[in-house]
Amino acid sequence: MSGVTGAVDRIRAAIRDVPDFPKPGILFKDITPILADPGLFGEVVRVFVERYRPLRIQKVAAMESRGFIFGAPLAAELGAGFVPLRKHGKLPHTTLAESFTLEYGEETLEIHTDAIRPGERVLVIDDLLATGGTARAACKLVEKTGGEVVELAFLIELAFLRGRERLADIPVYTMIRFE
Repeated sequence: MSGVTGAVDRIRAAIRDVPDFPKPGILFKDITPILADPGLFGEVVRVFVERYRPLRIQKVAAMESRGFIFGAPLAAELGAGFVPLRKHGKLPHTTLAESFTLEYGEETLEIHTDAIRPGERVLVIDDLLATGGTARAACKLVEKTGGEVVELAFLIELAFLRGRERLADIPVYTMIRFE
């Protein structure tokens, strides 16, 4: 466990605060320094793999677009399929849709109707848990296909936005939490 703790401490230290982005008053948590460092990026994936390998995950569903960064390599390491959850109109085949409200408007996520088979064990992953709206929509899409959401995983949680409360009925794991 101390190896995981050390990795998480190194990952946390690499997150850069960018004040007033994308608008005044917002303190943006920038993960690009992690992505630029192959060792740190690998550690993020390894921490997730260590957590999820025992859970027999069959599909990893990730939200567009930063969720793809972590979801695809995690799926490959777990021997699971990867399911992209995309914004409206971006998937080429028959889809199911789920709309949700964000702080700045409404958005829609879509999934291919055949991406997950009924009963498959699904991990849903994204880079950041803020208000929980996107994550809730992602879980609804997985459930519409008949999949079972095993857990929601995030690199970062902005706990002060209380997104976890919106997801109270689903297990949530966050690697790094900011109060």
